[in-house]
Amino acid sequence: MLIDYSLYLVTDSTDAILGHRDLVKVVEEALEGGVTVVQYRDKTSDTADLIRAAKLLHVVTQKHSVPLLINDRVDVALAVEAEGVHIGQDDMDLATARKLLGPKAIIGVTCSSVSEAHAATLGGANYLGIGTMFATPTKQNTKSIIGTAGTRVILEHLAAMSELPHRVATVAIGGINASNVQRVMYQSKSTFRGIDGVAVVSAIIAAQNSKDAAASLLDLMKSPPPFAGPLTGKVKGRTTEELVRKVQDIVKEVGIVVPVCHNMTNTVVQNFAANVAVAIGASPCMANDAGEAEDLAQLGGSLVINMGTPTPDGISNYIRAVQAYNSCGGPVLLDPVGAGGSSLRREAVKKLMAGGYFDIIKGNEFEIGVVWGFSKSQQRGVDSGKSDTSLAEKALLVKKLAARERNVVIMTGPVDVISDGDRTFLIRNGSKLLGQITGSGCTLGTTVAAFVAVEKEDKLLAALAGILMFEIAAESAATRPEVKGPGTFVPAFIDALNTIASQAEANDSEWLTSAKVEAVDAA
Repeated sequence: MLIDYSLYLVTDSTDAILGHRDLVKVVEEALEGGVTVVQYRDKTSDTADLIRAAKLLHVVTQKHSVPLLINDRVDVALAVEAEGVHIGQDDMDLATARKLLGPKAIIGVTCSSVSEAHAATLGGANYLGIGTMFATPTKQNTKSIIGTAGTRVILEHLAAMSELPHRVATVAIGGINASNVQRVMYQSKSTFRGIDGVAVVSAIIAAQNSKDAAASLLDLMKSPPPFAGPLTGKVKGRTTEELVRKVQDIVKEVGIVVPVCHNMTNTVVQNFAANVAVAIGASPCMANDAGEAEDLAQLGGSLVINMGTPTPDGISNYIRAVQAYNSCGGPVLLDPVGAGGSSLRREAVKKLMAGGYFDIIKGNEFEIGVVWGFSKSQQRGVDSGKSDTSLAEKALLVKKLAARERNVVIMTGPVDVISDGDRTFLIRNGSKLLGQITGSGCTLGTTVAAFVAVEKEDKLLAALAGILMFEIAAESAATRPEVKGPGTFVPAFIDALNTIASQAEANDSEWLTSAKVEAVDAA
């Protein structure tokens, strides 16, 4: 029996989710909306009540030729002749369930790690419920929130298994709804395979109209998210020289479009970031209330999330804003300032990464390490500290993170590294004075965000253009006779940014002859 796992409904009979509605009617409406698998889950009812409800559900699932699976309870599945069961890591073991249910039964297993997925696949599971994707009130005892990154790792392992006895299906589960289902499908996709479906609970069961909710989810799953910008072969094939030549056009375009650069940033650098945005030709907006984000996102600009001064309420605020921009395809840049400085900041990074999609992630070596998942990336405050990794190792990390997140990653340092997971470059421009002033990294984020607002097709090119303008301006400012140190550098730097913007407007690209960009094969 060929099973379509696309939209997998897990029931919830609690008052908080179902309310006083009839579960069978809600499920039948969801089936009419396109649900392809139903799992009956009820952790509290007596066995007799479970069997009674499961029989009623089976009537409607059979009517729609959709399999009914029972959560945990093999005895209930046998009693109602359901098509199969779903078992967790703490439930009946897979071998025993298969022996009791027979070879034709559908058996799914919850997996949150490569080892669990490997064992379940070799054990003969028909599908894996991979998660928990995000935190969810319907799953209080979650062992691990793995997100899209953890899901992708499991998918890559499955694709590489040489001893795979059969193609096991995969379903992402945990906290999935209309606001994130496209991102789950997009970011979970590995090189060789994506997930076969998503499991949802409250997004359908709690909806006022379960038919419409199911149909809407299916429509979303069939279309790419607004922020997805697949690169054409022409874009991917650009040489380093071609990319650098195009930088001039993007700098000029920023001045023509004057993109709104919405900064949700720390109070330390707001004024500096606003001045830099104006100098490059953008329009700064310093608005830290997510209530404004939905309207601001419609202006065609970009959003900077700078977690220099994180608080629990602030992180929730950031996530709301990110989701507003994600929903309309507005570019978002994450600057995980001081991510390795404390456990609070590391936790903030996890929440932000789970809360939305970031087109660009920019940080120093330690910050990028935290985003990747290195638990020992300890910083001294927000400073990057002394590095003990080679440039090749940094390039590989940046490339792997960009590939995992399907975005562009920038690692700043004496030599900057940038990658979109396919193309990786080193940039050797800049001035040591940038490291002696407050907010240079934050304002680089503002610059890059403004550039990606006008060049959405090739976000790596946009980021490269922003970095080159920023760092060549720093080089120019550092050589001015009036610059004696950090204090005199800042105004000269802002002037230099504005000078390059004026030169671009006049089609003068002489400043780009200073660009030092090198393509590398990070492997």
